[in-house]
Amino acid sequence: MSTSPVKGLFTLLRMPYWLMTGGLSLLTAFAITKSMIAPQQMLLIFLSMAFITSAGFAINDYFDRESDAVIKPKRPIPAGALTLKQVIAISSTLFTAGLILSYFLGWLSFTIIAIDSMLLLLYSYLIKRKSGFAANILVGILTGTAFMFGQAAASVPSEITLISLSLYPIAFGTIGGNVLRDILSLEGDTKVGYPTLPQKIGSINAAKIGALFFFLTGILAPLPYLIGKLSRHIGFTLYYLPFILIWSILLIYSSIRLTLSASTIQNIRKYERMVTMSMILLPIALIVETIAGIL
Repeated sequence: MSTSPVKGLFTLLRMPYWLMTGGLSLLTAFAITKSMIAPQQMLLIFLSMAFITSAGFAINDYFDRESDAVIKPKRPIPAGALTLKQVIAISSTLFTAGLILSYFLGWLSFTIIAIDSMLLLLYSYLIKRKSGFAANILVGILTGTAFMFGQAAASVPSEITLISLSLYPIAFGTIGGNVLRDILSLEGDTKVGYPTLPQKIGSINAAKIGALFFFLTGILAPLPYLIGKLSRHIGFTLYYLPFILIWSILLIYSSIRLTLSASTIQNIRKYERMVTMSMILLPIALIVETIAGIL
């Protein structure tokens, strides 16, 4: 039985992820500039990144339609909520809207969004089917661009400096999380032929690879503060540190447990959830840094 087109549209857009991309870009802009941003500029920053995110999910659903029919039949296309033409039209509209909105933020912001758009198309059309681990890496790369976009969109003149680049390694955690989720979905991915990392090196070794990315994230997450210690003009202050240190400890603990404990599905699911839930500490740290800077 097919679901309604409206429900299918909301499923297709994956709107909660807008907070991870558009929201992260906006929080980065506030934290770096440490000043209020005009409402229209806030909307441009948030929506341009959010629209590209949904466009990427939509085009991915289009290329995954055959595998989704087997392992995710409730997705909009196999469920009959949306047709292939509708999904293509929605994705194209969102890509176009995101590019147009980013244009009003400057050439650097537009360039970042344009590159993200091309990488999302490449991911869905080719990379995901050729190498699951390469796809994990690419998702991390795309997540990290939210930091650069936030600075480029809010700074005058538009620029990318060491501070947004120092935030980039936080995206390593996304890579680790995707590796663990590939372990959890190993049976379905094997059924449809996705060449994921657990299929190639086994779940135990894949869990250790995921743990390595969590460890790197935990070690490097305080980097913006350390840069601030070297140069007060570009780095974050002490206010950024408390919540980030808690997050770092949780990430490092999870990585150690994943490496040393039995790599059972229960353990992998436990630490994947722990890391996912702990990610709320990152936006909290950025908000605290912003408020402290403004006040």
